[in-house]
Amino acid sequence: MRINKTFIPTLKEVGADAVIPSHILMLRAGLVRQLAAGVFSFLPLGLKILKNIQEIIREELDAIGGQEFLLPALNPIEIWEQTNRVEAMGDVMFHIKNREGLVLAPTHEEIIAFHAAQHIKSYKDMPQIWYQIQTKFRNEARPKSGVLRGRQFIMKDSYSLDHSLEGLDESYDKHYKAYRNIFDKCGIKFFVVGASSGAMGGRQSQEFMVESNSGEDVCAVCDKCGYAANIEVATSNEPVISRLENNPEIEEFATPNSKTIDDLIEHFNFPEDRLAKSVVYIVENEPIIIFMRGNDELNEEKLLKVLNTKNFRPATAEELAVYTGASHGSIGPINPKENIRMIADKLLEHSNGMISGANKDGYHIKNIDFDRDTKISEFYDLRTVKEGELCQTCNHPLRVVKAIELGHIFKLGTRYSEALKAEFLDAQGKKSPIIMGSYGIGIERILACYIEQHFDESGIIWEGPLSPFKIHIITLSPNKFENVKSFAETIYSKYQNISLYDDRDESAGIKFNDADLIGIPLQIIIGNKNLQNNQIEIKNRKSGERKIISIDEVDNVIQEFIDLGK
Repeated sequence: MRINKTFIPTLKEVGADAVIPSHILMLRAGLVRQLAAGVFSFLPLGLKILKNIQEIIREELDAIGGQEFLLPALNPIEIWEQTNRVEAMGDVMFHIKNREGLVLAPTHEEIIAFHAAQHIKSYKDMPQIWYQIQTKFRNEARPKSGVLRGRQFIMKDSYSLDHSLEGLDESYDKHYKAYRNIFDKCGIKFFVVGASSGAMGGRQSQEFMVESNSGEDVCAVCDKCGYAANIEVATSNEPVISRLENNPEIEEFATPNSKTIDDLIEHFNFPEDRLAKSVVYIVENEPIIIFMRGNDELNEEKLLKVLNTKNFRPATAEELAVYTGASHGSIGPINPKENIRMIADKLLEHSNGMISGANKDGYHIKNIDFDRDTKISEFYDLRTVKEGELCQTCNHPLRVVKAIELGHIFKLGTRYSEALKAEFLDAQGKKSPIIMGSYGIGIERILACYIEQHFDESGIIWEGPLSPFKIHIITLSPNKFENVKSFAETIYSKYQNISLYDDRDESAGIKFNDADLIGIPLQIIIGNKNLQNNQIEIKNRKSGERKIISIDEVDNVIQEFIDLGK
């Protein structure tokens, strides 16, 4: 590809809205241009990289028996209504206002189940793995971070159809291995975490994550044994609160200026782990009081699993007064005003010597024994893991890191097949719902995550199969020196399919800066001075190493570079 005839509009600077490395460099290197908030156009160089990513994905999905589909982005809303996901998606789903009954698909579980219901009739028709690489639409309220959180994006989504849970396990494992192969081939360092299935549903899910300060997900990671989990489900080996031998009766005391855990610590010198804070939620229009240790943070994803409903929210100040008789900071587990369901984090189970609110503003109660003095019988893991807590597997301190989600795999089960009547006859002639799995990868996210891990102060550093080209031919003053132009044309004619050829009549500085910004692995620098000595210069973009070689060595150097997978 000749730069002189190719649209690669490099930039020195970008707008203030580009703050993370991948967003900045994709704009500066001429890979993308933004059209609207969360909507990007991919330019020729960026599209070439996307095609490389898709080729790797197709190769791995085909290897596990995947069959490629192309499903419509426009979906009848009736299909989505059958699974109740129109309401679940809310404003995230794009509705077509001038066409009744159509929506833009944010994903395709429903459509796969719809087609399966049409054609899968017997257990003998399975297993099946159907996949597509398709544009998806989600009306993100706050699109940001370049292509990492957009309103229009490309996904590889695949779906497994099985007649048994054992078959689902096998399909899931195939995808797990294929995903590892895909990300390894793409040259991305990743880790796998246990995750919440969220709105997707299902009995098991895992996320493939990239550690990055640009990420919006948070994960707990153990560097010793490899344990990793999304913070939504992560656990640690944090010990339960020990019981004290001295166990006096409860005692109310005044706390007029202490409304928070930190206030109680500061004013009364209480140890943090002897303080039990309360959080009040309204669940399906009914109140529930949740007790946590000290400054532990309530994890709403864990709470969602316990409550088995999404219809919950924090109580208002007015509701607190009605249901507890007190304001926030003074609520406790002893004799609440109403007969309210109370639950607690499992670290509080069997604890004593605790301090909590008295359900009366300006007062607290001490010496609370959760076995003796409260009616709480439900204890769950409700807390968010903190940095430095010990790994549940090996007792090594955990790190809590930001991460970018690359892919997510789910064991869906029968939620969608039941709703859409996707059923089959088993070996005994009994009708059963098809057992489904769902597996997604963000195509643009692979590109962005690669850049997040492979860049320096000069630009992107490409290597491996994602690289848009293998060599970058740079000519110095080609219009002035015929020998420079002639030798460059000779090299380009041999390696045209893997070469980016800078044949512009620009200064050496502009060409070198653009070459480092774009980041092709091997630079072939052709100048008159070296050619007069039958030599050229080469530069390894990753290491920055420069070397003068004989023109007779050029073919061997390029071939060796290619053979090494650079």
